[in-house]
Amino acid sequence: MISLVIPVYNEEGSLAALHGELDAVFSSGSLGTAEFLFVDDGSQDGSWQVIEGLARRDPRVSAIRFRRNFGKSSALTAGFQAARGDRVFTLDADLQDDPAEIPRFLERLDQGLDVVSGWKKTRHDPWHKVYPSRVFNWMVSSLTGCVLHDHNCGFKLYRSDVLDEIGIYGELHRFVPALAHARGFRVGEMEVNHRPRRHGHSKYGVARFAKGFLDLLTVTFLSRFRHRPLHVFGGTGLVMLGLGLLGMTYLAGVWIAGTWQADYQPIGARPLLSYSIASLVVGVQLFSLGALAELLTATSIRSSDMYSIAETIQPDAPTPTPET
Repeated sequence: MISLVIPVYNEEGSLAALHGELDAVFSSGSLGTAEFLFVDDGSQDGSWQVIEGLARRDPRVSAIRFRRNFGKSSALTAGFQAARGDRVFTLDADLQDDPAEIPRFLERLDQGLDVVSGWKKTRHDPWHKVYPSRVFNWMVSSLTGCVLHDHNCGFKLYRSDVLDEIGIYGELHRFVPALAHARGFRVGEMEVNHRPRRHGHSKYGVARFAKGFLDLLTVTFLSRFRHRPLHVFGGTGLVMLGLGLLGMTYLAGVWIAGTWQADYQPIGARPLLSYSIASLVVGVQLFSLGALAELLTATSIRSSDMYSIAETIQPDAPTPTPET
């Protein structure tokens, strides 16, 4: 089965048309069975009533409704948990993602990939969204090692194994391919047709980029140091401690040598003293924070968090030897 997880927030005008396009793609049955899972993220218009009508007419339609708006990551998480397919699509409900691309996604996945991300090479969005997005995509690719042209594209296809291992929260939904790459899954992309918005308006503003940068730092830390926080906190702390000790050692030498000079000036008036003390204090704090983080990691980590198994081979049980 193929599951299509579709987050919905105030998209009353586009849902019927989207369902019609999905029905046209899967009506032949050549792609297998499908479920259309709509997740209403607290819409304030008539989106839920439209979804209820679709569900009455089409048994492939299922839906989840949130009590209020919790965000796209929460909507996707709920959809992933409810999805029954071994291949899971995500696409937006605003008709900018073209369902006619679905067969091409499946072909790309069959080329040995675990995640296929869409690339909106030709975007029908305002310039103030396009150009910052390009800078953001470059930063994500550089820091995570998962090189994609369009990390923000909501049109993606996953094998269910990927979603079973990766948990998302906050605004991390756009980083699922990067998190999957960090776990060793094979991630690829393909160009997709991006269409102009015909109904509603964009739900994202300038604040999206600031939040995205903070989330990028979170993903970078989780993918590199989640299981060894002392390496980043303790390493930085040791550098600060080393700088502080060098500064204090130098000042001690100046003090000892200066006591024999008539024009000696006390080291307390030197800015280096303040910098060295601050470096020592910060170094101790960072090292202590890293040690505490290691203790938390050691007590809470599960063995399955430390690796990702692609497949296993179990030898047949030996045949018991008959007693003589």
